[in-house]
Amino acid sequence: MVVPNVHLSSGYNMPIFGLGTWQSKPGEVAAAVRIALEAGYRHIDCAFAYQNQKEIGEVLTKIFAEGKIKREEVFITSKVWNTFHSFEQAKLNIQTIINDLELQYIDLLLIHWPQGYEEGGEIFPLTESGKMRYSNEDYLDTWKALEEAQKAGKVRSIGISNFNHKQIERLWNSANIKPSVLQVELHPFFQQQKLRDFCKAKNIAVTAYSPLGNPGSAFFRKSGDPDVLTNEVIGGIAKTHGKTAAQVTLRWFIEHGIIVIPKSISENRIKENFNIFDFQLTPAEVSQIDGLNKNWRLVDPTPRDGDHPHFPFLEEF
Repeated sequence: MVVPNVHLSSGYNMPIFGLGTWQSKPGEVAAAVRIALEAGYRHIDCAFAYQNQKEIGEVLTKIFAEGKIKREEVFITSKVWNTFHSFEQAKLNIQTIINDLELQYIDLLLIHWPQGYEEGGEIFPLTESGKMRYSNEDYLDTWKALEEAQKAGKVRSIGISNFNHKQIERLWNSANIKPSVLQVELHPFFQQQKLRDFCKAKNIAVTAYSPLGNPGSAFFRKSGDPDVLTNEVIGGIAKTHGKTAAQVTLRWFIEHGIIVIPKSISENRIKENFNIFDFQLTPAEVSQIDGLNKNWRLVDPTPRDGDHPHFPFLEEF
């Protein structure tokens, strides 16, 4: 199975489907990456803050050494974390990411969030009250470090994650190299159509994280929250195609040309998620799922970060 690509403004191709590794614990993530690559995945989404990149690097080195899958066949994304937003600290974080993943270059590097945290200490520098200790660093300086890394060949494409449209516009107007990808939360209940249209006009590809509404996460989900996997509309479409609700949802992203990175550590689920390229949704079915939007954001750290001047979710379409 050859996964379709999205052509980035940087000139590189990015597989439209990949494996997410957020909340994949050390001790579990290596097996998940190996299962995915052996099943045909060619895109792995990582981040410094996930604290599992060393294990991913070790398994990638082993897999590439075996010779069946070549480094140039696999698209690796990572993200600079919030405690490294100053230019010099961002440069250090980029090199750490490359070293941890045991790679010569990263295919795509993103700024994980626009808001910066206190530098030089913990990854999550929380106060006793549960608020984050901030830095005053500007993501425009972080971006300069990404641009430098791309020019040096350490990174092939650069982009952003969790930025709102005004922040993208501000970055766009100051950048020497324009962002080629925006990664944000997207699922049938949170479709962000205006933001997607904004990115399309600027030739910024969109990647969806938590594409199934993160059904297994107790960190953000609350009892009674809507569930993609039990939705009647999606379930009915799934029955028509002999597929699961997850497969239909993931196929919906493909129909829209949105890059999608479902996370799993289950061998059956990793393989099942990938089995979406042997059917298509009809325009009517796509429209039915389009109609499920509730503007319901799952991943929302507003209580913790909401008073940061660069917090992105207070200014939206």
